[in-house]
Amino acid sequence: MADLTHAIEATGLHRDFGDVRAVKGVTLAVRQGEIYGFLGPNGAGKTTTLRILTTLLLPSSGSARVAGHDVVSDAINVRLKIGTALQDVGLDAKQTGLELLRLQGSLYGLSRRETNRRIEELEHLVDIGDAINRLIGTYSGGMKRRLDLAASLIHAPEALFLDEPTTGLDPISRSRVWEYVRAINKEMGVTIFLTTQYLEEADALAERVGIINHGELEAEGTPAELKRAVGADVIVANVTEPEQARAALGRVKSITQVDAYENELSISTTDGAALVSDVALALNQAGVSVNSLTLRTPTLDDVFLQVTGARLEAGAEAPQRESGQTVLEAAS
Repeated sequence: MADLTHAIEATGLHRDFGDVRAVKGVTLAVRQGEIYGFLGPNGAGKTTTLRILTTLLLPSSGSARVAGHDVVSDAINVRLKIGTALQDVGLDAKQTGLELLRLQGSLYGLSRRETNRRIEELEHLVDIGDAINRLIGTYSGGMKRRLDLAASLIHAPEALFLDEPTTGLDPISRSRVWEYVRAINKEMGVTIFLTTQYLEEADALAERVGIINHGELEAEGTPAELKRAVGADVIVANVTEPEQARAALGRVKSITQVDAYENELSISTTDGAALVSDVALALNQAGVSVNSLTLRTPTLDDVFLQVTGARLEAGAEAPQRESGQTVLEAAS
């Protein structure tokens, strides 16, 4: 019998593509009404897992249930109970927003009256406004995302799967989509399964986060729990000789872990303020050129680096410094 407190469950989920095992025994449970962030580097199995949960792929082994229904034996009922907004917004540029939403309602078997009632509710929730009567081809990227959200909610689903919903949006549009996601979750009670390439997005929205790497769920917890596991503080050193620097830091007491990404070292410790001078001295004595040392509290980016050995947001804009963060520029 399904656990009615969980909207999404997976047990020992595997998926093979020929000789390649993309998903390796993923087990997770998402509570009803929860926002769950699902993170992983490219090729980690993140999208494959999402496609299994939304019945777009069959698992090779293991099981999954969504909204109380098995994704294999009861896929039709799963589809009736979920909404999906995937990476590529598939909207007809020659339809108006209203035409699209009415079509979506009819596809789910809603009457014209039911569809119009849902549209009235969703217009306010996702702030489509007068644009609902315009051709979709005239919409901005942010407006298309909001319309796609409305279309995925027209049939009042129990669970909503969002696959990188803000990719390609400017920071203002991204922030607005965050507001709509929160409102959908709070006002409608919809469970949300969110994949994202923006760690600050997962930190801001998700109650719990799972990190998948090489097909396995390697870390899971609230953002606060995961960040505490890294350490109380993180010292970031930008150096020219990262391997030489790692060797030198291995001799410094009170360092709990050193993770490297290109020329950047993330140094986890329980007392960063007391350790900055020791780190600088160790690097100087080893002849390592230091461009900068940054002291800050841990972020999900530090968690992601520790778990996967990679940064999630390659090429993305640098996050704003958190309160209490200090930067010590190396003397030229």
